Amino acid sequence: MENYLLRNGLELPKIGFGTYKLNGFTGAKTISTAIKNGYRLLDTAYNYENEGAVGRGIADSGIDRSDLIVTTKIPGRYYQHDQLIQTLQESLYRAHLDYFDIVLLHWPNPKDDHYVEAFKALIEAKKWGLVRTIGVCNFLPEHLDRLEKETGELPEINQIELHPSFNQVDQRKYNEEHQILTEAWSPLGRASEVLQDPTLTKIANKYQKNVGQIILRWEVQLNVLPIPKSSTPTRQRGNKDVFDFELTDEEMEIINQMTKPDGRIANQDPAVYQEF
Repeated sequence: MENYLLRNGLELPKIGFGTYKLNGFTGAKTISTAIKNGYRLLDTAYNYENEGAVGRGIADSGIDRSDLIVTTKIPGRYYQHDQLIQTLQESLYRAHLDYFDIVLLHWPNPKDDHYVEAFKALIEAKKWGLVRTIGVCNFLPEHLDRLEKETGELPEINQIELHPSFNQVDQRKYNEEHQILTEAWSPLGRASEVLQDPTLTKIANKYQKNVGQIILRWEVQLNVLPIPKSSTPTRQRGNKDVFDFELTDEEMEIINQMTKPDGRIANQDPAVYQEF
């Protein structure tokens, strides 16, 4: 596994493991298996209601906590300062952890307009040792500009929807120019459709890989950190097996051209979308 280096010196593996809908005993077992299969970055959220399963999966994995990067996300309903601090503490209790490596604001929720206050609270939480690295999800350039103007800081990470149907070229450019690492949620997009794409299948056959591996390799070559999820041990291992080949510039452009103006999976435009 290769790594990215954040501005603050924290190294992140170039592929993480998503835990959405991995809950209870089965979820904890799946997460533990993923860790044993080599994943070192785990992505959860308060709204996933599985921080406890993530903590149990870590405990059952046999891997030392210090060797893992654990991410959670704070939902918009807890963006007021005191609420955010309490929610972060509650997340730590649920996961049986002393700190999170990364905490992200889940959505900007611009109509509610508490995201600057929330980011200031994360800055404090970092000083107190509750979190090592702070970031955001789904923030547009206008939101990020405002954070920098009003807090003097920018997030280390911006996790956004990114897949072949919506490659986020402009947002990626902004992030890169401001030394913000781009993470990709739903990195395979509408998997049931894209995994059958004949163009991607042709590229996959060339490298003796599957289409999912081609997409993840494309994202890595875009300097993006994808966080795919799989409950199948063979697929977990396969999703990490993308560092023994390199797509050509032509193949990268072919995949880039698959993007669509309306390519979002659920039309969740951060400029107007609200999630609490």
